[in-house]
Amino acid sequence: MQLLEQLQHLFESEPIEVALQKTAELFPGRVKFSSSLGQEDQVLTDIIARNKIGVTIFTIDTGRLFNEVYDTMERTEARYKMKFQVFFPQAPAVQQMVEEKGINLFYESVENRQTCCGIRKVEPLNRALADADVWITGLRAQQNDHRKNIPMVEWLEDKKMYKINPLLHWSYEEMMDYIKANNVPYNPLHDKGFISIGCAPCTRAIEPGEDPRAGRWWWEASHKECGLHLVK
Repeated sequence: MQLLEQLQHLFESEPIEVALQKTAELFPGRVKFSSSLGQEDQVLTDIIARNKIGVTIFTIDTGRLFNEVYDTMERTEARYKMKFQVFFPQAPAVQQMVEEKGINLFYESVENRQTCCGIRKVEPLNRALADADVWITGLRAQQNDHRKNIPMVEWLEDKKMYKINPLLHWSYEEMMDYIKANNVPYNPLHDKGFISIGCAPCTRAIEPGEDPRAGRWWWEASHKECGLHLVK
């Protein structure tokens, strides 16, 4: 696939801001960046906003987020004079799920947790990406074993789009150096041991030396993924 190879070469050989700008020019109005307002995503938001790159930034409000996430969103919008596109789960689906399985169903089984993630996160994501040709993410290879094996640029056959992970090979130290050097706003929970921040009931702080994703769904043995980045 010639375009796939072109994008791969672009992100492997050019600075991130240049690669993102050229991608936005290749797919005008069709490049979207999904942000959960974590540290990686805040780095990419800074790069996109600082360089005025034509990439749409969106986030998903699951209805179960920490208050600190909303505060971070507000500070980010004020800092960069921009607005996130916000996508919400479908209310009837959430209502039916809660009526049938309870408000905290995810503690009962992996299947229930995947159901909740599917309704609150995956379905809104699919709607958000429906008009996109390129999906930008803040994934880093260091985050867990699954992410070590993903490419910088890939073609998602199920979604008929390119998925690009510009920070894939960044270390945690490189990310933090960028945040400090550019005074990037970030969630204060990161300073309290919350490395990977998802929904409030499903996220805890981690201990020194624990895997960065250990604070997500800590009560179960799984891939530590909600389904957004698991492509079969």
